[in-house]
Amino acid sequence: MHTVSGTGRSLSAIARELGLNRRTVAKYARAASWQECVRRTPPRRSTSLDPYLEYLRQRWEEGEHTATVLHQEIVAKGYLGHYQRVKMAIAPLRRGLPIDTPRERPPSPRQVTRWITTTPSRRGPHAAEALRRLLSHCPELDQTHTLVRQFAAMLDSRDAVPLPDWLDQLTASRLPAMASLAKAIREDQHAVVQGITTPFNSGVNEGRITDLKLQKRITAGRAGVPLLRQRVILMAHLRRRYP
Repeated sequence: MHTVSGTGRSLSAIARELGLNRRTVAKYARAASWQECVRRTPPRRSTSLDPYLEYLRQRWEEGEHTATVLHQEIVAKGYLGHYQRVKMAIAPLRRGLPIDTPRERPPSPRQVTRWITTTPSRRGPHAAEALRRLLSHCPELDQTHTLVRQFAAMLDSRDAVPLPDWLDQLTASRLPAMASLAKAIREDQHAVVQGITTPFNSGVNEGRITDLKLQKRITAGRAGVPLLRQRVILMAHLRRRYP
């Protein structure tokens, strides 16, 4: 980014050339090093359990791995917190990590969906590692990931020959959502084959519809037909100028 921004071009021109958001380009161009662009983990806040962490670690090494027993022991020493906090505190020990390892927030379904549908070569290091650990703990999700990547391979190669076998795998997967998807595809399989093997799609039409909805939302739904028409025409001119 520093190499490109040093040529004197505007941030908007660089953003169009690289296919990035202008704000992202500005952030990278102003950063002196890559460390400034990394999201920093906030420092861990102290809790009422902190004075007992060393005792919990010691008892764990002695062979006591039951959270209920450990909670009762530190309650006798003056701890007033809940059992669940003790259970979460010793969770890293079950994975061979230090007891004060920060608890990682689980990914949302939308995040996992994006990781699975993204081409593996385009996943970031964090996403790739998080997805690997997630798939290793969930066989059903691992199976779903394999099926999704198989379908993506058909789209990339525009080859619908594996489609019937792939639909059979969906039906036999014992995943209700996948079996339902296979049934829906079989009802219109000819159209799906055409979508896989030909370069034509409805993306342009969907983009125009999204533009129209966006323009209407910008004006809070109060725009009349003449104003909407003018804005849509201007948007079309901009698309032709900056494809």
